[in-house]
Amino acid sequence: MEESMAQSRDDLPAEAERYVMPSHFVESDSLEVQQFASSALRELPVDASPRDKAIRLFEAVRDDIRYDPYCFALDEDSYRASRIAGAEAAFCVPKAILLAACLRAAGIPAALGFADVRNHLNTPKLQELMGTDLFIYHGYVQLWLGSETYKVTPAFNIELCERFGVKPLVFDGYHDALFHEFDEKDQRHMEYVNDRGLFFDAPMKEFLKAFKETYPKLEEFNRVRIAGGSTGYDPKFSNGAAS
Repeated sequence: MEESMAQSRDDLPAEAERYVMPSHFVESDSLEVQQFASSALRELPVDASPRDKAIRLFEAVRDDIRYDPYCFALDEDSYRASRIAGAEAAFCVPKAILLAACLRAAGIPAALGFADVRNHLNTPKLQELMGTDLFIYHGYVQLWLGSETYKVTPAFNIELCERFGVKPLVFDGYHDALFHEFDEKDQRHMEYVNDRGLFFDAPMKEFLKAFKETYPKLEEFNRVRIAGGSTGYDPKFSNGAAS
């Protein structure tokens, strides 16, 4: 990206400096990611602040790629940001990877974060496939704006939130936008139960191994889907409240 997009390093803590570099999955230097980021930022003025850019990139990843918890790839390469940038739908992990890549492309330090969350408003279909309401490795992003850090998750697009009565996550540049604690009726929705920490790159080997061990029925569902078989799943019933 252009040098003018980069955040000044003078006010960044030392711990943030490594998180502006590209990595194997967070491909901030790929053409696809840079095009996605440039398109998202095209209506901002040239001298827009890193804060304004971070807000716009969050909104673009949140809303331009539809959330679908059933759209689950079983191979590592599908989680590279260059691939995710062209996707129509994805779940929380790919969307977090893409947002981190876009932020780094704009010169804004961004780390990947993963946490286990409990979803109290799971759909019966997904509950049956998962065998639990615990979603492991829910993806989020920690970004730095100067010396301040913010945690955000761009998973649930606005349209899906409205359809399922879930309060959309809004990043205003001054507060975290991390989780949907309650839905529009103030029923408990999501609860973070275990934070797995921050990562420079996505730990896909560990993630896919844990997924297969934790959700064998959901893994088989995705094998059938990827092979082109019938799963009995209708995309219009995708659950915006899932991880």
